[in-house]
Amino acid sequence: MPAGTPITATDIRPGLPRDPVADPVSPVSIYNIANALTVLRLLLVPVFVVFLLVDSGESAAWRIAAWGVFALAAITDRFDGQVARSRSLVTDFGKIADPIADKALNGAALIALSALGELAWWVTVVILTREIGVTLLRFWVIKRGVIPASKGGKLKTLLQTVALGLYILPLTGWLATARVYVMAAALLVTVVTGLDYIHRACRLRRRTSSARLA
Repeated sequence: MPAGTPITATDIRPGLPRDPVADPVSPVSIYNIANALTVLRLLLVPVFVVFLLVDSGESAAWRIAAWGVFALAAITDRFDGQVARSRSLVTDFGKIADPIADKALNGAALIALSALGELAWWVTVVILTREIGVTLLRFWVIKRGVIPASKGGKLKTLLQTVALGLYILPLTGWLATARVYVMAAALLVTVVTGLDYIHRACRLRRRTSSARLA
């Protein structure tokens, strides 16, 4: 081979190790299983709302069906990110659509339950204000770095999902009472983690600003 001729992937002889630096990088297609799960979760949101609001929420059968759709959507949230990371299917679309799908599902549940008079509107306002505020903070610091999800944030998501699931089901007795305490715990963790995110976002901006001035 003449000197100076670039080596391509087709020039590598069988049996020799491939050079990952020389090989071209294949872009990840947005049409993958991880993004499909995220889109499925988005599509399930209006189905869930319709099921929950049938007969003004008085039908036990439809409430159970709504819970089933909600649970299925929540399960896709558990697996789409895991699949994307394990199979190297992370895309810009997934980074944007995944949190939107999460907030759409829980937000729809909160608003629908408040509209039915089963959850105080102030609870819905506090939680949605926190979620929207954190999203805006992400855009505020996006050029300076990424703030990773904390254990508190994951606990917040778990508690919200469990609490909403309990409110969706047609429960009575001690289970109906228990869901109030689960929602109270979810609300507390939601507020605390929101304040923590504000603190970390401000600290990140101060640190990056100081580094630029140094």
